[in-house]
Parts: sequence; C-alpha cells; structure tokens
Amino acid sequence: MTAIQICALIAIVLMTAGIYWLAYRNGFSNGLTEGYAEGYSEGIAVQSADKSEEIRNLTLSLKQVQNKHEQLYDFYKRALEAAQLGEPARISLLEIAEQLRIAADTFAAFRTGKKLERETRALREQALAMADLLQIAHEGEVA
Repeated sequence: MTAIQICALIAIVLMTAGIYWLAYRNGFSNGLTEGYAEGYSEGIAVQSADKSEEIRNLTLSLKQVQNKHEQLYDFYKRALEAAQLGEPARISLLEIAEQLRIAADTFAAFRTGKKLERETRALREQALAMADLLQIAHEGEVA
C-alpha cells in the first residue's frame, strides 16, 4: 500500500467514525426529546385525570344542590298554601274539634274502648292547636 492509500484508508475510517458519532448524538438527542415529551404528556394525562375527577365531583355537587333546591321549593309551596288558609279554614277546624269532642264523649259513654277515646281527644287537641295557629296568623295579617 502506498502512502496515499494509507491516508485515504485513515480518512475513510475517521469519516465513518464521525458519521457514527453524529448519528449517535442525533439519536441520543431525539431520545431525550421524546422522553421529555412522553413524560410531559403523562403529566398532562395525570392532570387531565385530576380535572375529570374534579368535574365529576362538581357535577355531583350540582345534582345535590338541585335536589335540595327542589325540596326547599316544595316546602315553600306547602308553606305558601298554608299561609293562604284563612278564617274559613279556622272555623272548619273548630267544627272538626267539636265533632271530635262529641265522638270522644260518645266513646266514653258507651265504654267502647279507652284507646278510641284517647285517640279522638288527641285529634281534637291537634285540631284546636291548628285553629289557634291560624288565629294567630290571621291576627298578624290584620295588624
């Protein structure tokens, strides 16, 4: 081999080594980039999972609040209807209480049972209490 051939062989070996080194560095750099990108995308996936869990919790809270709102609205409607009861309802309750008193006295006279008499008297007391509440509410509206 001549000196020129030896120099050419050395140049070819050095160029081949340089190309391998460049390819290695390029592959290493691409691997790092992909690794960071994959790690970052996994971080996004974890954040996305956290956000979806938070959305589920907020949706559940919204449904609970809507249910509570419906319950409160139903209570409001019943209270409004009760507030619209007036003097005729109070008089009806007083009449019912009188009828219950008569029934309780009848049960006591015929000795049909203490239980029926007690239940009738308890119902009479409840009717009188409701009539008193309506009287108080009616007096509050007048004043």
